[in-house]
Amino acid sequence: MLQRVMPELMGMKNILALNDEAHHCYREKPGTDDDATLKGDERKEAEANREAARLWISGLEAVSRKLGLARVLDLSATPFFLSGSGYAEGTLFPWTMSDFSLMDAIECGIVKLPRVPVADNIPEAEVPVFRELWSHIASRMPKKGAGKSGVLDPHLIPAELQTALEALYGHYARTFAQWEATPGVDVPPCFIVVCNNTATSKLVYEYISGFTRAQEDGSTRTHNGRLPLFDNFDEHGNPHARPRTLLIDSAQLESGEALDDNFRKIAAAELEQFKRERRERSGVQESTDDIPDQDILREVMNTVGKKDRLGESIRCVVSVAMLTEGWDANTVTHVLGVRAFGTQLLCEQVIGRALRRQSYELNDKGLFDVEYADVLGIPFDFTAKPVPSKPQPVKPTVQVRAVSPERDGLEIRFPRLDGYIVRLPEERLVAEFTDDHTMHLTPASVGPTETRNEGIIGEGVDLSLVHSREFRQSSLIFHLTNRLLHTHWRDPNGQPKLHLFGQLKAIVRHWLDHHLVCSGGTYPAQLMYLQLADDACERITDGIVAKMGDARTVMPMFDPYNPVGSTRHVNFTTSKTLRWQTRADRCHLNWVICDSNWEAEFCRVVEKHPRVRAYLKNHNLGFEVPYRSGAESRRYRPDFIVLVDDGRGDDDLLRLVVEIKGRRGENAKEKANTIRQYWVPAVNNDGGFGRWAVAEFTDVYAMEADFMATLEAAVDDLLALASATEPALA
Repeated sequence: MLQRVMPELMGMKNILALNDEAHHCYREKPGTDDDATLKGDERKEAEANREAARLWISGLEAVSRKLGLARVLDLSATPFFLSGSGYAEGTLFPWTMSDFSLMDAIECGIVKLPRVPVADNIPEAEVPVFRELWSHIASRMPKKGAGKSGVLDPHLIPAELQTALEALYGHYARTFAQWEATPGVDVPPCFIVVCNNTATSKLVYEYISGFTRAQEDGSTRTHNGRLPLFDNFDEHGNPHARPRTLLIDSAQLESGEALDDNFRKIAAAELEQFKRERRERSGVQESTDDIPDQDILREVMNTVGKKDRLGESIRCVVSVAMLTEGWDANTVTHVLGVRAFGTQLLCEQVIGRALRRQSYELNDKGLFDVEYADVLGIPFDFTAKPVPSKPQPVKPTVQVRAVSPERDGLEIRFPRLDGYIVRLPEERLVAEFTDDHTMHLTPASVGPTETRNEGIIGEGVDLSLVHSREFRQSSLIFHLTNRLLHTHWRDPNGQPKLHLFGQLKAIVRHWLDHHLVCSGGTYPAQLMYLQLADDACERITDGIVAKMGDARTVMPMFDPYNPVGSTRHVNFTTSKTLRWQTRADRCHLNWVICDSNWEAEFCRVVEKHPRVRAYLKNHNLGFEVPYRSGAESRRYRPDFIVLVDDGRGDDDLLRLVVEIKGRRGENAKEKANTIRQYWVPAVNNDGGFGRWAVAEFTDVYAMEADFMATLEAAVDDLLALASATEPALA
């Protein structure tokens, strides 16, 4: 192979290899299939990348074995792994010694500045439509190979694509006129379209440059292109001798069909120069007529934007993928992407085709004049976005802050916890379960319980969980009890407290019999899944902790860096329009930012209640309750804190944590159990933050009555406690 490919190197030693476009040269990661999730064109592209890399690196390895390579230097504008490599696409090559990114080049001004859509006049779109054009038209574009089944009409391409072409072409026309009027500029600007497959590229090419179709009577009819400056036909339907628009894909290169019969005569001088260059490279004598059309077509593409060369007249290039590697036309001013762009690496590669500057001469200030490349359909992101956007209506904002010193008397302090320390008596464990300790298994929480599988032919099969229905309950009880011991009841040395096994086993059996609900084809056996088993253990432990009452001791584990939070530290700006302006005698903050109208209604209720001394909304406050969902540690943010006079006077106010719930899911039970059975007892036992309680409101229409009932219950509890300790007060 080496003798055939590089005979001039045979017998040499210590060869230096320079790899240009080296992002196509690497050894793929073994044992991986990172493109397994890709489909269609993207998967084929990943496979092509992998095969090209394998061939390239294998060739270098062969040279090293037979001749010896002293060193290999890789050169690439995008030194990242491609899709199909086995590595995460876009990961920088670990052997990279010098990395000067595209963003660095843009910021330094040594390339053109790409301009991308940042706004449009479609207010309901989350991002400008032309920024992610493919997501709006993909379902209506032809699949690869669709053109083989019949003639596709380029005029039927989606309206959004036609609008994008027309919009970008309108700016190109102005740029073209400016270049044409500039002395010394002898070549036109270039417009490139990057497509996903040959069917799409053929459609776009014909829409832009025109096409001919055979008629029923045997004649042909020419349809002019919709973009006049790119039309390959004149007003009489005759093709221009020098094409204005070029279609580049593998089929086109092999056929050479874009060349007009008069091209060789009109471009005789350029063809003669091309012939001389080929002879100098290969040493082979040939006439102009001997040069294959596809070779001429490649030369046209490679000389776009170069005076007195074959590609001098090209104004538009329609391509599949990113054109040839090393395509260095510096006249590209406009780029349209008509394909999916899954990564920023792909965006950089495509946009990079338009970023080579025309001029590197310094202006009077010793700087480069800015040059632009306008881009549609490619969701390229800037680290910093210098591209000006269309003026947008300014959203009104408010500054939410503590009103000091006027309202300092309404400050609310709260503890910030990392967890809890629970000490339970071990002589006898008992539990008391409520609805909050009940676990409901449904297909939504465990996954589909009935699935139909079918092949392309043959009989299908229904997959279900019926086989687990007969699972022995005794095995499940043992499994849950063992898990409970190992996750919640351990000695200080880490060993499980085996003497509690019998008591825990009885509690587990009771919980399974009365507080496990299975529906939708689920079965108790699914608690053998570890995640579900941990959820069950949390519910069972919460029931034990709740029943132990005063016999248990729960102490807080404070945040070691910020153990105390306060309203005095709140200061932020927001444009959210759902907000409540607070009363000066009820809230330390000037505004309450609401997440729902329910919360606004709660603000109205608490501000008019005579027992409320202060309140706050937990927004940008840092008040969080740590809890566990199965084996995972989480945090949640309650909605409000309300300071209430429950009969002990202003020196000993009750701090009521309020949760506003519209719909109560399974996750809400874990949160409610934690704050009632861990957070509130822990903070109250610490004693450094006053007395705390928790309330939950789920009916907006009954909120005022429910809030008053909650306060009355708190007063009743205080009177009952006073009656028990001081009979004279009864």
